[in-house]
Amino acid sequence: MRRQAVPPLLLIAAITLGASFAPLAVHLSPLLVAAPSCTGTFARTRFTSVIALLAAAAVFLVDRHDGLLHSPLLPIHVGAVLIVSVFVVASRALHDRDLRELAQVRAVSEAAQRVLLRPIPAQLGPLHVASMYRAAAAHALVGGDLYAAARTGQATRLLIGDVRGKGLPAIGDASAVLGAFREAAQQYRTLPELAASLERSVRRHLSELAPIDADSSERFITALLIEFPDDEEIVRVVSCGHPPPLLRQGSRITLLPVARPAPPLGLAADTPGAFRLDTVAFGPGDTLLLYTDGLAEARDFAGDFFPVLDRADTWTWDCPNCLVQHVSVDVDRHAGGSLQDDLALVAVHHPTHPVHSEQASP
Repeated sequence: MRRQAVPPLLLIAAITLGASFAPLAVHLSPLLVAAPSCTGTFARTRFTSVIALLAAAAVFLVDRHDGLLHSPLLPIHVGAVLIVSVFVVASRALHDRDLRELAQVRAVSEAAQRVLLRPIPAQLGPLHVASMYRAAAAHALVGGDLYAAARTGQATRLLIGDVRGKGLPAIGDASAVLGAFREAAQQYRTLPELAASLERSVRRHLSELAPIDADSSERFITALLIEFPDDEEIVRVVSCGHPPPLLRQGSRITLLPVARPAPPLGLAADTPGAFRLDTVAFGPGDTLLLYTDGLAEARDFAGDFFPVLDRADTWTWDCPNCLVQHVSVDVDRHAGGSLQDDLALVAVHHPTHPVHSEQASP
């Protein structure tokens, strides 16, 4: 508050002092309206009101010095400062109200994000993990993209997905999938069985929405289920129409091969046989980057998509946190800082030196 008081008080003092040296025919008191006007741009309502009253008092002193005590100009000058101040204070009050509402919205959004997208631990079994979520909507922290992780005995399971659509319906669908994954990840032995369980959960969710949402039959969720056994140097993958992750092995970066992806959740069959399980080598030093289509479909001003594979060689792969940060900065440069779709990133690194500490399920 002390720093805020300095500029308007100096302005009032400077104008008042300048008026004492100016010729009597030159009236500087109207300039004092600048004090409450500029104060309203950075100070709260109460302080702006105080500056407005001080400016009005200074107008009276300056006009009295100029011999306007009994002139009709004095009430005009004072009234002008007060009228302008009323508008400034009112505008500031509306602005403060909007700031409070925005703070409340952000608080609710942060709470929703903590419930929906629980932070993934930095270490899961022998793996180092980092994640990032960026919502495309202004001031939003959650959207239609999703990720989750679970420890199941001697393995780590990850889910990343993308809900068709945006807004509250997309958040509801994401919540349904995340809840189903957290419940079922511990119950099923294989990823195809887990995928079939998620499909059944999504179908139940959409059928419950059908009486109140005519578009529920057109909604679906692309998803990728991944499993990292602790005692094997492999990664198992089931794809439900989701973009394949990037795999870095040594100096080679490729798209993780997915031979026959299933349809997205909500459109697939509900039996394990409908989901193909792919197995790929994943050992010490390897890194996997999972992402949603907010990365691959980010466009620059010319309308060109972000070249994921071409840019991958420029990223730092041995540090998951560094990797997701570099990807986020890189796609921002490409898209001019304006993403048109939500973006979720999960980086998984198998360290060269094994980690022996065990992490619980998040």
